[in-house]
Amino acid sequence: MDIRRAGSQPSGKGPADWFTGTVRIDPLFPVRDPARAAGNTVIFEPGARTAWHTHPLGQVLIVTSGLGRVQRDGGPVEEIRPGDVVWFGPGEKHWHGASPTTAMTHIAIQESLDGKAVDWLEHVADADYNG
Repeated sequence: MDIRRAGSQPSGKGPADWFTGTVRIDPLFPVRDPARAAGNTVIFEPGARTAWHTHPLGQVLIVTSGLGRVQRDGGPVEEIRPGDVVWFGPGEKHWHGASPTTAMTHIAIQESLDGKAVDWLEHVADADYNG
């Protein structure tokens, strides 16, 4: 058994290569062999969002506070709220983040395949973000 106490792991700033705007990442649990899943709490300030990306084995988002937006490639921009659970399938190109005026926090859980959990792509254009 391992208990990760709240506040025992340092927060990190979302890298500019992967995010637009101010984003904080709080690690929850790392990948541990033989398991492949890892989880983080991600806090997006208003207007902040990920770049387009994919996950080899998919991703689950659990919205815990605020108002956010998600979009899969070719689909509409969708609003997400606390209690919503979003599933992106393996290889599904997508982005997620806060609304323009309200911050959003979610828990992100994804699995690694051959040591890789995400493929980062281009930044989300303002036109895509605004729908």
